[in-house]
Amino acid sequence: MNGKQLKNSILQWAIQGKLVPQDPNDEPASVLLERIRAEKARLVKEGKIKKDKNESIIYKGDDNSYYRNVVAIA
Repeated sequence: MNGKQLKNSILQWAIQGKLVPQDPNDEPASVLLERIRAEKARLVKEGKIKKDKNESIIYKGDDNSYYRNVVAIA
């Protein structure tokens, strides 16, 4: 196995969650992302941060694949 193959294997294991033990009590990423969005919206409303020019939303499609939707804000 050469360096490139090793790198690709490690990346694949990381994507599959096989590098460290997984905790079944952890919340799903979708819940975490929603909490982050809500906190960000609160901070924007309070004037503590500026709204993103290009907001993106990650969602799961009908084919169970994940997609990113970028919303440009004028």
